[in-house]
Amino acid sequence: MKSIIHKANTRGNADYGWLKTNYTFSFADYYDPDRVHFGTLRVLNDDFIDGGMGFGKHPHDNMEIVTIMLDGELKHSDSMGHTQVLHKNEVQVMSAGTGIFHSEFNNLPDKPLRLLQIWVFPERKNIQPRYDQKEFDPNARINQWQTLVAPAPVKEELEIKQNAWFSMTSLEQGKSLTYNLHDSKNGLYLFLLTGKASVSKEIELEQRDGAGIWDTPSVDITATSQSDILAIEIPML
Repeated sequence: MKSIIHKANTRGNADYGWLKTNYTFSFADYYDPDRVHFGTLRVLNDDFIDGGMGFGKHPHDNMEIVTIMLDGELKHSDSMGHTQVLHKNEVQVMSAGTGIFHSEFNNLPDKPLRLLQIWVFPERKNIQPRYDQKEFDPNARINQWQTLVAPAPVKEELEIKQNAWFSMTSLEQGKSLTYNLHDSKNGLYLFLLTGKASVSKEIELEQRDGAGIWDTPSVDITATSQSDILAIEIPML
């Protein structure tokens, strides 16, 4: 097993007043040549957006964009004709493909918004843009993996145009869980939203730490305190 650790306090960060954000990988004015991507995982931004504020219309292309809602409401509008409001425990997947424009605003004037925005390089370029969103029951991930995003959904997962899987668990203190990779060519990026956890008895993670792991068929995780964990399985470049 090979691994790389990204401690929370080593992330890039920016404070725009209305937006406070942390960058796991190089983004905007933050650049670290050693932290441009992990496999096909290009962006993992941890955003805190003030009430009523947000991103005006801007373009994207040839990227799979996954937004995971942590708290609050996000109003999304795009050039494909979608105007949607996302809430806590909802996930949005957007294939930018040949190109789209969209805007994202905190839908509540007096409450902050917390979300993760994650970009993954697509399997193929210049595909037709697409959009989807779904609410996921947080009780369905207690001490087990709840798959949010998959390349070929078989249950309730949202589709991503890459050989990638996004899963979450709420792991109670002292509980253990194994993640079995779907593809031997893939790696796994773990992001600890809350709590503390031990990974394969080699890595200790705390809140907002990340770890990239590869060259292993499975990863064992033990919660040393109540932990909410995001697992992103992606192809390694």
